[in-house]
Amino acid sequence: VQLQASGGGLVQSGGSLRLSCATSGVTFENSYMYWVRQAPGTEFTWVSYISSDGRATRYVDSVKGRFTISRDLERKALYLQMNNLKPEDTALYSCAIGNRWQWTIKGPGTQVTVKGPGTQVTVSS
Repeated sequence: VQLQASGGGLVQSGGSLRLSCATSGVTFENSYMYWVRQAPGTEFTWVSYISSDGRATRYVDSVKGRFTISRDLERKALYLQMNNLKPEDTALYSCAIGNRWQWTIKGPGTQVTVKGPGTQVTVSS
């Protein structure tokens, strides 16, 4: 099983990002797919999941109404659209597989950093 998250970055409070997760060796129809995150100094916690049949999605209360999880069976990809980002969303985000009770295997993460209002964001290449 391989899970690779991408799409993180540095954004201002109120901004948006779309995370993607490329997978291999995963049968989506048999797996609950999760997005999990690790804020500085904490452990990984779940953010959202989509059921194996795709009919059910769940979100942690702090992101409800702002984040949307989706999947593409043909591309075997998982997505997380994140809108109205807040500084407290700053974390390392990973995709994971599991069951309806918990995630079990996660991949490498992608960093999301949200700067508070009034903070200048400078991106250099």
